[in-house]
Amino acid sequence: MTLELLRGPETHARSVAKAASWRAVGTLDTFLWSLIVTGKPFNAGAIASMETVTKIALFYLHDRVWHLIPWRRESRRRSAVMAVTWRMVGSADTFLLSWLVTGKVHQAVVIATAEALTKIGLFYGHERIWRRIPWGFRQSPLGDPGSA
Repeated sequence: MTLELLRGPETHARSVAKAASWRAVGTLDTFLWSLIVTGKPFNAGAIASMETVTKIALFYLHDRVWHLIPWRRESRRRSAVMAVTWRMVGSADTFLLSWLVTGKVHQAVVIATAEALTKIGLFYGHERIWRRIPWGFRQSPLGDPGSA
């Protein structure tokens, strides 16, 4: 029996933990790209700090929407599509925040584009690691030995 059949839906606590762990990785990536592009630690810190707030909320919502999609939860293809859709949302957020902080569209485009290239791979790896963590699933009736 596959893990997908044994595990029920993810709990809200698991989604929050995933959002927080991804944000730690994402904030570091944002800070580094913003520092490289702007050359200003204050701007890089401001962009990364604001993203911490906006992206935790956006990631949580993205993750919960994906729970409504009945696509094989354990599949690599699902993880890849989730990575791309999340990056679309995340890049739009990065662009807007970078533009707000720097006042320069060009720098905002470069930061958002650079992140799109690195964060799709980082997110895919993050999602695959979380697929191996058994914590935070509601018990599925198929996984309950008493239900057979």
